[in-house]
Amino acid sequence: MQRREVSIADIAQVAGVSHTTVSRALRDSPLISVDTRERIHRLAEEMGYTPNAIAQSLQTRQTYTLGLVVTSIADPFLGDVVKGVEEVARAAGFSVLLSASHNDPEQEMAIIETFHRRRVDGILVASSRLTSDYKKRLDRLRVPTVLINGQAEAQDGLLHWVAVDDRVGAQMAVQHLLQLGHRAIGYIGASSRPRSNRQRLEGYRSALEAASISFDEARVVMAPGIEASDEEDVAAGEASLPALLACGVTAIFCYNDMIAVGVQVACRERGIVIPRDLSVVGFDDIRMAGYVNPPLTTIRQPKVELGSRAAQLLLDLLDRRPVQDHLLSPVLVHRSSTAPLTGS
Repeated sequence: MQRREVSIADIAQVAGVSHTTVSRALRDSPLISVDTRERIHRLAEEMGYTPNAIAQSLQTRQTYTLGLVVTSIADPFLGDVVKGVEEVARAAGFSVLLSASHNDPEQEMAIIETFHRRRVDGILVASSRLTSDYKKRLDRLRVPTVLINGQAEAQDGLLHWVAVDDRVGAQMAVQHLLQLGHRAIGYIGASSRPRSNRQRLEGYRSALEAASISFDEARVVMAPGIEASDEEDVAAGEASLPALLACGVTAIFCYNDMIAVGVQVACRERGIVIPRDLSVVGFDDIRMAGYVNPPLTTIRQPKVELGSRAAQLLLDLLDRRPVQDHLLSPVLVHRSSTAPLTGS
């Protein structure tokens, strides 16, 4: 037989006080003496009392939960972002509900609306695809929402956000290859991440122009994709390599690390030795980047900080404190997949 949960009334009966006194004591109300509060807390622990979160939320109008929308739970990049969110949320007494949108704006909006119906206090969205077309629906919800590395092109001013400077990161990657003597540098982009891909392409192009190297469209391959996934990114890297080799590139900057891993796989199949024959740079610095062979030179995003900054920004919104959006700086991590151009 299922054991009945201990209620406030049960504690009140054992303590010989009123239901109201127990309720106030458990909330540490100053209206109840310290001795009585300590006795009630001790009894509650001994009797195995568990607070009713629903009842508490009706009283406080807060559920102490945050909703987090991610593109995919399998994305290695998002694991550390989620860690950053949870660390800040847990320290503030909040729980986090997680759901995946699979890069579908309608599904993303549906999840946000479901979170709203579940009365979450705030919402975080990683790699959001929502555009201003969804503004009316978002406005109706009136739930504080923060974007993490948003991907929609037309969301400026729509919501608060935390992001990494994609343009600067791409410039760092290309400048690194230029310093190694490379001039024929290719770029493999990802059409499934429109905003960050555009900014990384701009950074790639501006770094070449600063070095007086003409932009060559033939050296840019834009990998198609409906759902941004590890398998799709690796396949995009493999499929994109032949076109770039045909252009005579000596180095490739990839939109992310998984695409770079795909390039490495394709090179091994063709007997191309990295970095002797071809230098490769990724973006993100996922954990795998340091373990592939050769270890991948990449642009590190501060993933945990992305999550923690976003969560803190959301908590500040809930507390009606002044907030500001954050653009975080990436860092170049030099490993063994890049080397000076032979003869340079």
